[in-house]
Amino acid sequence: MTSWARIMCTVLGAAAFLGGCASKPVVVQAPRLQLFHDQLFQPPGAPIDTSHVFATTPAMREYVQHELGTPGPGKDVRRMLFDALYRRDKLQLEYDSATTRNAAQTFEARAGNCLSLAIMTAALARELSLPVQFQQIEVDEVWSRSGNLYFASNHVNLALGRPRSERSNPYMTYAADTANSLTVDFIPVPPKAREAARPLSETTIIAMFLNNRAAELLSTGHVDDAYWAARKAAEVDPLFLNAYNTLGVIYQHHGNQDAAEQALRYAHSQAPDNTIFLANLAQTLEAENKLDEAAVLRARLAQLEPYPPFHFFHQGQEAMKLGDYARARTLFERELERVPDYHEFHFWLAVANYQLGNLRAADKHMALAVNNSTTRGDHDLYAAKLDRIRAYEAQSRTKQ
Repeated sequence: MTSWARIMCTVLGAAAFLGGCASKPVVVQAPRLQLFHDQLFQPPGAPIDTSHVFATTPAMREYVQHELGTPGPGKDVRRMLFDALYRRDKLQLEYDSATTRNAAQTFEARAGNCLSLAIMTAALARELSLPVQFQQIEVDEVWSRSGNLYFASNHVNLALGRPRSERSNPYMTYAADTANSLTVDFIPVPPKAREAARPLSETTIIAMFLNNRAAELLSTGHVDDAYWAARKAAEVDPLFLNAYNTLGVIYQHHGNQDAAEQALRYAHSQAPDNTIFLANLAQTLEAENKLDEAAVLRARLAQLEPYPPFHFFHQGQEAMKLGDYARARTLFERELERVPDYHEFHFWLAVANYQLGNLRAADKHMALAVNNSTTRGDHDLYAAKLDRIRAYEAQSRTKQ
């Protein structure tokens, strides 16, 4: 059985306030400190200071002042902020999923993933006295991978209220203005999902930020630093269950299966049908040779998730190793039916088609891999492969 761990990360977009009632929050018991095992890890390379997450720099404040200034009568400061941030001739931000940055780092790099870009947007909005409200959006997770780590990303929106000076009621958090709602988002959100949006506190957003950083550090082999980031996420918001799942995966990778079982049992006890927690706990129990209990969890997991993420992709890669490119192509196509925009599926479908001599299809899917790539490294890799395919196509036409 393939050994791989699942981590839940956060995709965060920004949206103007949209009306709707919040879903009932899940009641979760705060865990005991025994889930933390500091003695197993080296001290962090740098202190984890959460005050820097939303902090603005002089350059950010100067940008807001020069680009926006003081809005005149009838001007929507939210629209002005959106135009300043997201028009290509303005700040010229780039999407880059490689690293979760804080507000200042995102502004300096002019790049970031959805969470980073929205944190920066919130920080700048506050410079304009725009109240913000984060919201959890219930949509299907988007999966990605790095080696044997698999990342599920969920979605959060940011609601921008009117400036405080425009609100007649000083006790309102923000004013609803659905007629002129302004959405800055990286994935389409179905109306029903918006209606079921659940408010999130800034504390939870910071925990999500730290959890993302822990996952990224783990994926690059910085296990000790990953532990301290995940621990801080759980400390900041003890009810944020994904932090305990991440802690469990970190313990797995550090060779501490007992500690991994503890953390994952806690997460699973609070959300028994969460497939991510189930899969990671089952894997830990198998590593501890607790096969009977693991089998029960695997059976439940099969009921909830008959075809887990990357199921057909893994089969397709096995077919590629055997030289069965036609079968690999079919399997990669099945995976793309589930996740049409994932760059790696397009890449491998392009490779399978190339091996089958279908250069036009190979060109098409390699171009889609380029267009859907989420890091500069992946973009450059796919672009180089695409150039090679097109050079081969040109050479083949010349010979004809």
